[in-house]
Amino acid sequence: MGSCLSKRGSEPEEHIGYRNAVGGAHNHKSHEPFVSQFPEKHAPQAAWRATVPSPGPKHAHRADTITGKPFEDVKQHYTLGKELGRGQFGVTYLCTENSTGLQYACKSISKRKLVRRDDKEDMRREIQIMQHLSGQSNIVEFKGSFEEKNSVHVVMELCAGGELFDRIIAKGHYSERAAAAVCRQIVNVVNICHFMGVIHRDLKPENFLLSSKDDKGLLKATDFGLSVFIEE
Repeated sequence: MGSCLSKRGSEPEEHIGYRNAVGGAHNHKSHEPFVSQFPEKHAPQAAWRATVPSPGPKHAHRADTITGKPFEDVKQHYTLGKELGRGQFGVTYLCTENSTGLQYACKSISKRKLVRRDDKEDMRREIQIMQHLSGQSNIVEFKGSFEEKNSVHVVMELCAGGELFDRIIAKGHYSERAAAAVCRQIVNVVNICHFMGVIHRDLKPENFLLSSKDDKGLLKATDFGLSVFIEE
């Protein structure tokens, strides 16, 4: 559930489940082989298990919250600005960190639309997966989550270049070399996720953002609303 940026066409407002409705910016370009980020690539396939966060006992989460943390006003830490996009479950805003002046994207999800228990579990797991994958070059950086009585706010890296889908439409044509550079970054995301015990399950151009508007920006995977941890 990277950002809830609007998709093409209008969507009905009736509840269709968080898994099926979540939608998707900051960018450099690396020409190194994707495997170069993983010196442990020859380790046993089960090596990722040590890095997957344990869900812990059921009582580890507060029963009355989605994030498992006490309520906290996001505006104590960030000033929300203009709307960047809108999706079925929430709105993404430009936000500024009060203490540093740095800009991020804040996805605000209405808890009123998280009707089913599964929707809340999906939301909780998405935040957990984003935090688990944070720090990887081709994945949108997770900054923090804040829960209030009526909303959950997820603050993440601002990717100013927008969706890969829109970039493809705007360019109209890619050279073989340029297309290979994009595909290399996408495969790198798959490699990172699988190495760290995560399956994205919703890879498409709309769910990749560009770190900047120029051609040298990094491609960043977002929208982990359908993602799951690999199980035995």
